[in-house]
Amino acid sequence: MKKIFNLFIRTLKKTNPLLISSLLFFALTISSCGYHMGSLMHPQVKTVAVAPVTNETLEPYVAADLRNAICEQIQFDGSLQLKDLKSADCIIFGRVIDIKTVATAHASFDADQSFRAAEWEVQVTFEYEVIIPGKKRPLIPKRRVTGNAKYQIFTDPQTTRRRGVQQACRNAARQVVTYTVEAW
Repeated sequence: MKKIFNLFIRTLKKTNPLLISSLLFFALTISSCGYHMGSLMHPQVKTVAVAPVTNETLEPYVAADLRNAICEQIQFDGSLQLKDLKSADCIIFGRVIDIKTVATAHASFDADQSFRAAEWEVQVTFEYEVIIPGKKRPLIPKRRVTGNAKYQIFTDPQTTRRRGVQQACRNAARQVVTYTVEAW
């Protein structure tokens, strides 16, 4: 042990004192900045439930896709535990209010004689609130998030659009969980 200590002291004497002092300053600064690891959620809220999502659009299956994506994102985040509606500390209620699909890139293979979109973007707008059962005021009042995803049509337009909608739902779900856990 004494040999290791002597080797360490000799190495310190050979190195630049400015480097040692800046490393020491950096270590002290980082350790005292107040960084916190873990959940930022209210300490009394440990569990969450996701109520069935209402679909106010003509897009089929989008409510189920969004609810599943929110549940997956809650489990992935790990700050809250997913429970059923009767035993959860808080409940996420929401509705899909709009879906838009727009062309974002265009392609023409015959000297601009015909128009064809090469890439599309789908946007899913979701309005939600988080309620604590038995309380009048919501934990998080109504808020809107928009999830978007780009997709390209190769062979089957319906399948690729469906996957684009699912990806946009995942994007919206990520925002819902982030705002629920951190931004209240």
